[in-house]
Amino acid sequence: MQSVIRIVNARQNNLKGISVDLPHRKLIVVTGPSGSGKSTLAFDTLYAEGQRRYIESLSTYAKQFLDRMPKPLVDRLEGLAPAVAIEQRNPVISSRSTVGTATEVYDYLRLLWARVGRCYCRKCGGPVRRDTAEESADAIVAQGGRVQICFPLPPVARLAHPAVVENLRALGFVRVLADGTAYHFDELPPGLDLTRIQELLVVVDRLVAEPASLGRVCESVATAFAEGEGIAVAIFGSGSSDDQRLRFTEFPACSRCDTPSVSVTPALFSFNNPRGACSNCNGFGATLEYDESLIICDPSKSLARGAIDPWTKPRYESRRRILLQFARSIGADPDAPWSRLKASHRRELLFGRKGRFVGIFPFLKDLEEKRYKQYIRVFLRQYQLAKTCEACGGSKLNSDALSVRIGPDTIGSVSSRSLDELYQWLRGLDLSPTEQQIAQLIVEQLEARISFLRDVGLGYLTLDRQTRTLSGGEAQRISLSNALGSRLVDTLYVLDEPSVGLHPRDTDRLLGLLRRLRDGGNTVLVVEHDLAAIQQADFMLELGPGSGERGGEVVHAGPVREATASLTGQYLTGKKRIAVPSSRRPAGPQWLRVRGATLHNLHAVDVDIPLGTLTAVTGVSGSGKSTLIHDVIYRQLEAKLRGEHSAKSHLGEPVGEIASLAGWEFLRDVLLVDQSPIGRSPRSNPVTYIRAFDEIRELFAAQPLARQRRYTSATFSFNLPGGRCESCEGAGHVQVEMVFLADVFVPCEACGGTRYKPEVREVRIQGRSIHDILQWTVDEAVGRFRHQPKLGSALWQLQQVGLGYLRLGQPATTLSGGEAQRLKIARELATGGKREGRKLYILDEPTTGLHLDDVRVLIHVLDRLVDAGHTVVVIEHHMDVVKRADWVIDLGPDAGVGGGTLVGQGTPEEIAEIAASHTGRYLQPLLTATPAALAG
Repeated sequence: MQSVIRIVNARQNNLKGISVDLPHRKLIVVTGPSGSGKSTLAFDTLYAEGQRRYIESLSTYAKQFLDRMPKPLVDRLEGLAPAVAIEQRNPVISSRSTVGTATEVYDYLRLLWARVGRCYCRKCGGPVRRDTAEESADAIVAQGGRVQICFPLPPVARLAHPAVVENLRALGFVRVLADGTAYHFDELPPGLDLTRIQELLVVVDRLVAEPASLGRVCESVATAFAEGEGIAVAIFGSGSSDDQRLRFTEFPACSRCDTPSVSVTPALFSFNNPRGACSNCNGFGATLEYDESLIICDPSKSLARGAIDPWTKPRYESRRRILLQFARSIGADPDAPWSRLKASHRRELLFGRKGRFVGIFPFLKDLEEKRYKQYIRVFLRQYQLAKTCEACGGSKLNSDALSVRIGPDTIGSVSSRSLDELYQWLRGLDLSPTEQQIAQLIVEQLEARISFLRDVGLGYLTLDRQTRTLSGGEAQRISLSNALGSRLVDTLYVLDEPSVGLHPRDTDRLLGLLRRLRDGGNTVLVVEHDLAAIQQADFMLELGPGSGERGGEVVHAGPVREATASLTGQYLTGKKRIAVPSSRRPAGPQWLRVRGATLHNLHAVDVDIPLGTLTAVTGVSGSGKSTLIHDVIYRQLEAKLRGEHSAKSHLGEPVGEIASLAGWEFLRDVLLVDQSPIGRSPRSNPVTYIRAFDEIRELFAAQPLARQRRYTSATFSFNLPGGRCESCEGAGHVQVEMVFLADVFVPCEACGGTRYKPEVREVRIQGRSIHDILQWTVDEAVGRFRHQPKLGSALWQLQQVGLGYLRLGQPATTLSGGEAQRLKIARELATGGKREGRKLYILDEPTTGLHLDDVRVLIHVLDRLVDAGHTVVVIEHHMDVVKRADWVIDLGPDAGVGGGTLVGQGTPEEIAEIAASHTGRYLQPLLTATPAALAG
């Protein structure tokens, strides 16, 4: 293998013919301004070509798809190893995937339980045993004395009394114990019917249990097993109920009550397998049940005004009439608020059945017969809440799986623990010498994988947490830990900002893992902006010098220490920096005071947010920041300011509780500006999102040629029939199914990817068609539309949030989370002047994907919002943003159960003085710089 990865003339997207050599088996960091081409080089070029070469090494069947895969625009790529991409996104949407299954930790736990778990009866809790004839004989002889070895006559053999006696005689048995009384077949009393006896034991042998008779005892037990369907009973004494008994079973069964047990295999502990899944919830851990709070959304409404929400739909007008008639018949006032109706009346309206009236709960249940219709399923799902399964308690497993324990623990109880707790449990595992030998390799693998997960800062996650609830950063770190566990060599790992979502305390451990990947004989290429991560790299490739069209060139390629003149180098050497503000906005006099915030790991937390300031909420990953700000404060403010919150309770979105909330009356609205996509379709783009495309289409419709042809602004929409290409319906591409690979999109042959009909493209402004203008960058469009006040103003806001490099028609699906978030800020800035009142803006890690120079721009944007009279709350780990804040709320001190408390709140200087604050420890050295205006 070559000692370098040689890239020759890479020109994908905005890359301008890049040629560079990257060293093998090194930690390489790719950095540069946002939109400079980092991800294009790392993912669209190196990873894409590595994937193609991997497919080439597969079967002939797989190779047929190569022609459909987009080929990177690069002349040569030499020395490229098979590539693995670890992106910052969570692709999982299934409820069945958990942290345990995604990391394979749960797979090893299943193996551990199958090998050393001990079975107990699911009915009485007695130990489950599986005896051999030899072991049973040893136990009988060890007991000593006179003994009768018997077996219970199976119920299927009790046909009729004469047949029972005849069959047993034919087998050589002449004695039985009927409910503790001994009988010889020659001396059976008249009227005795053996088929009606509750306990009928057939005597195989009677003897004195002593060492000399061990062989005979063993033979008798074997006969009892053979005839008694695997069960033998040794009775010491005469056979009465007071005599001592020993029960033995050849099959797994309870030693007390003979309840059979299933054979223990790893599949028994899988909630995705019918053998182990709870039959009540089918392995989901929760069941969908109709919930009164979803049916009666607003208890202040009356029946006449639609208190019972399902019957407010137009198709149920007749049900509403019947409801009002029934309410009057039972004495319930239809015009009274639901909350004031008598409990007996509410119960009748919810669950009753009388005449033509059917209560809402039985009505919804009856409607389930039509679930084969999609609109019925959607309608019913609105009123169902996922509630913990009563049968399995949320463990997702059936009683057979939960009856197997290691010590006092079931696999379900262990799965509900955090990874930190699970690691300690493994370290304290008490096993016998034989069990230790059996479990040694399994425990070693478990400890290794859990250590990887803890090293990337995920020790607070529980194994049973659904993977789809993880953030993109958490999902990426899980993939990183899995890569370490796979122990591949000579592989190119491509990572997208792995430090995102990590507190500086955890970044060092993450970098240690990346070095371990490198030391394992791999090349690790990281797209990163974090200075601490860049400083640890062996090789730095910086693209730039600017964003978009001004980027795509190699600014620096070599050791980090040699980067001094480039933009990143200037921040590394301290020539450029984001300085501490010379003064901070005073806190107060108006405050948003939250008391008793409770949800997840938050327990009665009290916080104060000064209005009209920039507030940063900090703490290690998993300390409760998002829970406090998003699930508690945001939801409660929504309910106060808008009358109801937007949480989809029926989909499990939580709403935290509070004891009190004061100061909300000073706000007009609350807005969550998150990193969710602005659109899930390529049809959505920046210019449509900020509502500037309408202005552009109006300009085209006003051109002489357009008026001559009677074109309207709708003609220039690629979403409406008329001017768009009908072959691709204005998408500009067609989707090609790739069977077992991800589908790919290829340009439409009819329009060449332009989206419009040829005659529509003949209409021009400044010599450019509608398609040409959509290819302009925001920076270019601002200059060309400077005489259009409304359009220019909207585009200027995009420029101000650092998105001047984006193309007007760039598909929303290609935007990063940080770019989507800044687009939302730009729209707020563009429309904010038209609305009155103070707002509270909530941003979750807005620095994601931003170079330090872009962070400087972002801080200016946040300051503009605050200077306009609004309040901005950011959940952030980036210390350069935290040190610029007016107020800091620090949660922790640690993650999971170790967090959820208020470590401190105050100015950054006050937080830096708190000894228990991890944030304060990293903040303190940054505050020693000379106060100054924002460095530029």
